[in-house]
Amino acid sequence: MRPLTDTRVLDLSRLLPGPFATLVLSDLGATVDKVEDVAGGDLLRVLPPQIAGESAAFQLLNRGKRSALLDLKKPEGRDAFRRLAATYDVLFDQFRPGVLERLGLGHAALRADNPRLIVCALTGYGQTGSLSARAGHDLNYVARAGVLGAQGPAEGPPQVPGSQIADVSGGMWCAIAILAALRERDRTGRGAVLDIAMTDGVLGFALPTLAAALAGGDPALRGEDAAEGARAAGDAPLTGGLAPYNTYLSKDGHAMALAALEPKFWRAFCEGAGIEPDPSALVPGPHQAGLKRELAAVFRQRTRAEWEALAAERDCCLEPVLDPRSAPSDPHLASRDLLFEIASPRGPVPQLRTPVTPAGAAFAPAPRAGEHTRAVLRDAGFSDGEIDALVRAGAAREAG
Repeated sequence: MRPLTDTRVLDLSRLLPGPFATLVLSDLGATVDKVEDVAGGDLLRVLPPQIAGESAAFQLLNRGKRSALLDLKKPEGRDAFRRLAATYDVLFDQFRPGVLERLGLGHAALRADNPRLIVCALTGYGQTGSLSARAGHDLNYVARAGVLGAQGPAEGPPQVPGSQIADVSGGMWCAIAILAALRERDRTGRGAVLDIAMTDGVLGFALPTLAAALAGGDPALRGEDAAEGARAAGDAPLTGGLAPYNTYLSKDGHAMALAALEPKFWRAFCEGAGIEPDPSALVPGPHQAGLKRELAAVFRQRTRAEWEALAAERDCCLEPVLDPRSAPSDPHLASRDLLFEIASPRGPVPQLRTPVTPAGAAFAPAPRAGEHTRAVLRDAGFSDGEIDALVRAGAAREAG
């Protein structure tokens, strides 16, 4: 399923959030043209670790896209960009609010040239609001949205998450919003400006603790203390307060994740583990600390392999905790064909399939910086003479 084969996306994003969104669009068939600066392009290209001479993360995020180098600080570059934007369906803007406006390339001006243009503006805090002009990164957004405040441990500051939640969820919300805007344009013929803030997008991850707060509880308590806050709210915590919803170490030191929230799953686990199912285990309260200690002792009696065998026999919501090194070789993930390779002149490049990446589709590897400058400009109606003039003026550059 590649329904966007007639959709053209002009992509000003870099690093993780925007490129993740445009990866989804590219996988669905859209032509995605990255416009990078002539000084070196997307910074992600040079960050370690590298595969085939370029960042592994860049390779994962930019398959199937094209790259053109333009200098938007030069008048010739800005004029060329405005002419480009008039030929696209979607413009992806990841600059802070007002940056394109100051360059004379504001959303209103570009949409005046091309009323069908859909501008997706992805920022940390939004196009409006008291923090709209503030710089930030993923950790700031999850902090401001209340997500980090629900992270353990119980004492001291919250643990930094092991993944970029706001960045990836912001990219996903952009892809959803763009698809909706394309459908709306089919009905009305008009484009739109989409204001997507990563802080807004990550707020949904705080839903369980946010619900507790709205119900009068105290979701600010974390880890062991989460049980008390949840008891006040009358809701079962999912942040470490319940013994049957927690992680434990096996006899050989591997972490196991138990999520037996429903009575049937809790009974199935206890029967398999040879312990008596305590019905109070699913009720928040101060007794949870003792239950956790008891479960920790139970888990230390068997190896990871033995616990995995139990999970295969009994439907009890028990899984091993995989790290990024072991996940690629996991039998289940392998059976879903989530990892594949793309051939490139620099050697095979590992890739990650998203839930909407068409299985069996052929993809080009991530582009070199400026690899498609001439092709992108030609597709927008520039003659070779005009392109040569832009290159001589330093407003455009091709790959070396």
